[in-house]
Amino acid sequence: MTGRHTHDLDPAAFVRHRGPVTCVTGIPGRNAAVTTGYDGAVGYVDFDAGTIALLGYHDHLANKIAVNATGTKAASCSSDYSIYLWDLTTRQRERALLGHSDDVEDFAFADDHVGISVSRDWRILVWNLDTAAITRVIDGHEKDVLSVATAGGRLYTSGDDMTLRVWDLTTGRLLRVWGPFEDETDSCAIDPVRGRVILGCDDGKVRIFDIDTGDRIAEIAAHTSGIKKVATSPVTGDILTAAYDQRILVWDADDLSLRLTLEPRATTWERSFNWSPDGSRILAGTFDGTVLVWDAVTGECLQEIGQLDGGNPCLNDVSATDRGDIVTVSDDGVVRLGRLTPDEAEWVADVTPAGGRMLANAITVDEEYGLAVSGTHDHKLHIFQFDHHSLAGEVEVTIGEGPINAVRVAHQAGYEAQLFAACYSGAIARVDRDGTPLGTIRVHDGAVKSLRLHPTETIGVSCSADGALLSWDYQGRLLHRFPGHMAIVDDVDIDPSGTLITSVARDFTMKTYQLEDGRLLDSFSLGRRSPKAVCFLTPDVVIVANYWGTLFRITLSTGDIVSRPIAKNGISAIARSGDHVVVVSYDGAAYLVDPATLQVVNTLRSMTQRLQASALI
Repeated sequence: MTGRHTHDLDPAAFVRHRGPVTCVTGIPGRNAAVTTGYDGAVGYVDFDAGTIALLGYHDHLANKIAVNATGTKAASCSSDYSIYLWDLTTRQRERALLGHSDDVEDFAFADDHVGISVSRDWRILVWNLDTAAITRVIDGHEKDVLSVATAGGRLYTSGDDMTLRVWDLTTGRLLRVWGPFEDETDSCAIDPVRGRVILGCDDGKVRIFDIDTGDRIAEIAAHTSGIKKVATSPVTGDILTAAYDQRILVWDADDLSLRLTLEPRATTWERSFNWSPDGSRILAGTFDGTVLVWDAVTGECLQEIGQLDGGNPCLNDVSATDRGDIVTVSDDGVVRLGRLTPDEAEWVADVTPAGGRMLANAITVDEEYGLAVSGTHDHKLHIFQFDHHSLAGEVEVTIGEGPINAVRVAHQAGYEAQLFAACYSGAIARVDRDGTPLGTIRVHDGAVKSLRLHPTETIGVSCSADGALLSWDYQGRLLHRFPGHMAIVDDVDIDPSGTLITSVARDFTMKTYQLEDGRLLDSFSLGRRSPKAVCFLTPDVVIVANYWGTLFRITLSTGDIVSRPIAKNGISAIARSGDHVVVVSYDGAAYLVDPATLQVVNTLRSMTQRLQASALI
């Protein structure tokens, strides 16, 4: 993992991240911060000048950045499985820390010489920062580890196994386990002054524990959707919580009452929040690639840093017709209609929902009913009339079940044009084409990542963040559980005959099952790079895409696997389009691919993500 340095690039061309900002961390002793983003970039923010400069690139998504107490070093962690250590005096990369085998999700400095990282490989690594050597490997979590904090010679870690764990930094010994809770525990923080550990949970609750005794001190019903970040003020200990209900709140450290609601900004990414080192401001990043600053006393948004020219069209989902129409959604909240055939590549129309730009992860287009439907981060469906040339007549529906990850249209008698939406809450919402809610199907415990509807029968299949893969009927009755996956299941498809299903998960496998009885037929290992999207080309051929931009063509009857790099960042979705498939990427492009050869036939681009072609991922 070599990364890219500023000497390879024109630093003046970098005016903001060309992808969502995952983390903003203030630098002690300076009116400045460092940032990470899904463009792989590590940035340096000068609040006085109101600018973002480029430090360098990771080879994949950059997930978090931490700064040491003296403000001399930063550590960025990435989905390229590495941590980069940066000298903040010279603004150069010092060294890479290599040892994880999956996405590195968080990092903490114990001091200037010792650091701790956590990863989706379930491990905690303790590092000698002077030599880049791993001094201790700590095992014990049973799923992905997402958050780490350290204080007083102890480590506090939380993640997808729904636990909060305390470890001795010197020995690696497990001291205490809180949980498992009923929901995922994405974020934890320490209040060392009061001896408390703070846990943010996917049920919207903040749970507070005594560090020494382990007693639960309090529980705050803070949010109506999953909490993605908790952080404590370095001065007062006040608790910041950021959640998928679009609210950013500050709770008084003494009586745990609600002290402040931050002025809302639609493009804020909840996971990116931090306090400034002096506690006077709150910092965060946006899906537009910019940095926001709030006053920690008044909640007023004071500043947005980064030249904004329309947001980031990192493409998150695609749907297509057989004649070459494609509809996409992206981080900038714009729904785009295009034509992508071997002979055509053009954007035909784009629509910003009436309520304004909002990150969208779900889209479907239905030629028979003349519908295009998007699902957004603020829990809404947007239903458009589609006629190959335009998207019009928007109907907005608030589902209220968290961000929407997928949406499909039913065709069975009695269910014509009904919409099924996969929601973060674990619900599958049903909505009529005119926007009338028709109820919810509740068979999942975790966030529903994807769903598909049977071509002829009133049966759906869906997958979720808790590793479940299920089938159900349109009345909401659970039909089958499909066992085998050991991690988040990201996507699922039903073959054109309606006999088989296929799924991909963060356990690096693709599996196929009999739909009728749930029997596992095949399991294919796809290396140590997580697959993201899957679709049947025929009942015997499956196309898989991964987070690194590679396509796989898998022939079930022979077990043959052919692969080819396609995109310059991770591929987010696949859709059939006549004799081809369309894949879209976080790099801002839609690629028309010949599924027989995996060759790109044509490309339709909405942005160029890196500063120059030679620096693309």
